[in-house]
Amino acid sequence: MKKTLLLEPAIFLYVFAYSLTSPLKQQYVYKRIWEETTNSTFIVQDNISHCELNQSNPTYVKQKEVQEKASLFAMKTDLCGAIFSILVAFVLVANGDRYGRKISLVLPLVGSLTGSIFLFVMSDLSLPIYLFFVFSLVTGLFGDLATFLGGAFSFVVDCCETQKNKTIRIAVIDLIFGFTSGLGGLVSGYILKEIDFMWTFAMISLFHMVNIFYVIFFLDETVKVSAIQAQSWREGLKDTLSGVYMLFKSSSLRKRILIILLLCVFMTYLFTVYGGLSLYVLYELNAPLCWNAIYIGYGSAVSTSVSVTGFLGIVFLSHYLRDSYLVFIGIFSYMGGSIMAAFANTTLLMMLVRIPSMLLFVPIPVIRAMLSKIVLPNEQGALFACIACLEVVTGTISTAVFNTIYAMTVAWFPGFSFLLSAGFCILPLSLMSWFMCVTRQEENYVQLINEEDCPGQNNDS
Repeated sequence: MKKTLLLEPAIFLYVFAYSLTSPLKQQYVYKRIWEETTNSTFIVQDNISHCELNQSNPTYVKQKEVQEKASLFAMKTDLCGAIFSILVAFVLVANGDRYGRKISLVLPLVGSLTGSIFLFVMSDLSLPIYLFFVFSLVTGLFGDLATFLGGAFSFVVDCCETQKNKTIRIAVIDLIFGFTSGLGGLVSGYILKEIDFMWTFAMISLFHMVNIFYVIFFLDETVKVSAIQAQSWREGLKDTLSGVYMLFKSSSLRKRILIILLLCVFMTYLFTVYGGLSLYVLYELNAPLCWNAIYIGYGSAVSTSVSVTGFLGIVFLSHYLRDSYLVFIGIFSYMGGSIMAAFANTTLLMMLVRIPSMLLFVPIPVIRAMLSKIVLPNEQGALFACIACLEVVTGTISTAVFNTIYAMTVAWFPGFSFLLSAGFCILPLSLMSWFMCVTRQEENYVQLINEEDCPGQNNDS
């Protein structure tokens, strides 16, 4: 059977299933906590969820209590699986340079399939809500989203013949990620309305099964593995740690500085973006918006335009601006949208938040591409292992911090967390300014750095 290097269908299907699971999981948890806290059924009408607007009503106080509990519960479940997903992502993605990329794709798919089947059983039998920790643990043990995306980016970079292709190819993956997330969020509300939680999770399980079949039987491997490379798990772990260590050890001082600076920009920006965006569903369920699953889906669909405009912005602006300037534009775009979200008290305003935020995802693929251009081909796996681990750590800490802050401030100003998120953008802006100062006199810092580390080897840029 002739195999293909076309990874995009697998990414589309995985992200679509993941984007269906995420909002449904949040809404299911919110529904269960509401019923346990208020001792009443969670009612969803055609336009809004069961949401009390009168602050003198005792139900309003209960509503805020549910918001706090749901926020803290989300934080705890995310932390539960994060430690394991960090370790798995680090080992699998880094070992991809020697043992192939497909293992980093297959295992997270198996974990997601197991998790969706678990959610199906849980919603069918109304099992205790604390079993959501089991769901987080299972998906974490199989690597979860970080391992899949780390393997996907490494796979795509392997297919790029020149450095110039990397920014666009990585941006394409982020475009698929953003577009599919919006599409999944849009249809999730309608699917939930028609077939309820149980059968939605069953449908998601089917998507994962199809994807596993495609990756195993139709997708080719970009790294040719020989039987001689077989090692014990101890030797494999040692080589993994050694590969990441040598990424910094064998590099020149300038290269190490630039890698560390870019990783810090990446982490700090992800911290503020993940923290702010993770609160959108809770914020929209709360008064005065009181959105139901359909409106939450509309919001996710509008957010799709953010990924599309981000991709078009990269394609167009990369011809005229340096990568560093693209990062600045994206950060300022997120700040504008986050400030607007803090004061959005109507459905129209919350939808319009996506307009100033239309370029907020630009920095993420651009920084990935900048890092990928700096390192050598045999260092790509170690690099993306670092990125995947840092992404999990940053996302987990960010979600925990911002959910805690939201729980503490929702009673007096729900939008405070968004203002804090916008203010935190000062840190990645400062770090990016430092990076530009270091490279301001170098028209092509990528080529200069790679020539230092690998004399005589030509690298396209």
